Amino acid sequence: MSDAERRLADLGLKLPEAPQPVANYVPHIVSGDQLFISGQIAKDETGRVLTGLLGTDVSVEDGRIAARFAALSLLAQAKAALGTLDRIAQVLRVTGFVASAPGFYEQPTVINGASDLLVAALGDAGRHTRSAVGVANLPLNTCVEIDAIIKVR
Repeated sequence: MSDAERRLADLGLKLPEAPQPVANYVPHIVSGDQLFISGQIAKDETGRVLTGLLGTDVSVEDGRIAARFAALSLLAQAKAALGTLDRIAQVLRVTGFVASAPGFYEQPTVINGASDLLVAALGDAGRHTRSAVGVANLPLNTCVEIDAIIKVR
């Protein structure tokens, strides 16, 4: 078990199985010392997709929780690609997409759920640059999707 997985366990969390692609793409690619992870949607511990629009169907707090689940899937993809999370040198970039009703402007607060989880699991290696973008809708009607670029050892 990696240090990050131990930290997650201390928080009462565990990595899910790395989700498999549902279309014509790969979930991750390593190029040199960088790992590119495809968008990960928000699924709870039972595998249920967390759906709806922030600002009408989903509260900001539930959106933060959804972003946290998406970040767990992101870490699961990193482990599948690298064999261990201990190979993560730095999360370089996270892009967060938030399904947003017109007039909803709290996308950064929602994506903090993912950012906070990455820092909790990886310490300073989890600190990253980021964009939080509001979109009209996302695949499978999920409320949050995130992707990442990670520097690896």
